[in-house]
Amino acid sequence: MIPIPRIARKKSPNGIYHIMLRGINRQTIFEDDQDRWKFLEVLKKYKEMSHFHLFSYCLMDNHIHLLMKESDNISNVIKRISSSYVYWYNLKYDRCGHLFQERFKSESIDSIRYFLTVLRYIHQNPLKAGLSSSIFECQWTSIHEYVDKATIVDVEYPLQFFSSDRKQALLLFKNYMEKPNDDQCLEDTVRIRLTDDEVKNYLFEIGVSNINMLQHMDKVERDSVLFRLKAVNGISLRQIARVTGISKSVIQRARE
Repeated sequence: MIPIPRIARKKSPNGIYHIMLRGINRQTIFEDDQDRWKFLEVLKKYKEMSHFHLFSYCLMDNHIHLLMKESDNISNVIKRISSSYVYWYNLKYDRCGHLFQERFKSESIDSIRYFLTVLRYIHQNPLKAGLSSSIFECQWTSIHEYVDKATIVDVEYPLQFFSSDRKQALLLFKNYMEKPNDDQCLEDTVRIRLTDDEVKNYLFEIGVSNINMLQHMDKVERDSVLFRLKAVNGISLRQIARVTGISKSVIQRARE
C-alpha cells in the first residue's frame, strides 16, 4: 500500500489559529474540575514559556477549543501542551497510551471578521451544546476573563475591535457574544449525509406527498417546509434544490 501523505496545515498570514483538540475516539478528556484546572495550569505554563497569545478557550468534556497566535510553530506548542497534560492525566487515572486524537484540527484566521466569529463561536460552545442557558453560566470558557479579571487570556487585542473606550468595548463585546447565530467553525460532529430518498421520505412524513405538491404551494406554506428542511442535520442547500427543483436563492431566503 502506498502511504498517503498528510496535507500540510494552511499557514495563517498573521499567525492566528483556531485549534481543536479532541479525545481519541471522542473519549472524555476531563473527568472532573480538577482535570480542567490542570489543563488551564498547563496552558498557562506553556504560554509563558512559548510566548504565544491566547484570545479564548473552551473546555468541553471530550474536546477543547483554543483561539491563539503563535510565536513558535503552532504544532510544536500544541504538542507540548497536550503531552504535558496527558502525562499528568495518565498518572492520575493509572492508564497509559494516547488521550488526544493524533492530529489536532486547526483553521487559519485571515480576517478580523472571522476572528470575532470564532471568538463568539468558542464562547457559545456550551450554550449550543445545551449545557448552559447563557454564555456566562459555564465556568470553563474564557468569557469570564473578559467580564471579570484576565489571568491567562490576552483580552485587549479582541476588545480593541469593538471600541477604544474600554467600558464601551466591554458592552459591545457582551452584546456580540450573546447574539444568536448559525456560526459553524471547527465542528466536533460526525457529518451526516442524508440520501435524496431519505429527504423525500422526510417530506412525505411532514405532509408533502410529492415534489409537484411542494412546488405549487403558496409562498408562506412552501417557505415553512423549506425552513424545516434546512434545519435537518445532514441536508445541504444544494441537495434541497436538487430534490425539490426550487432554486438555492429561494431556499436561502425561506423563513418560518
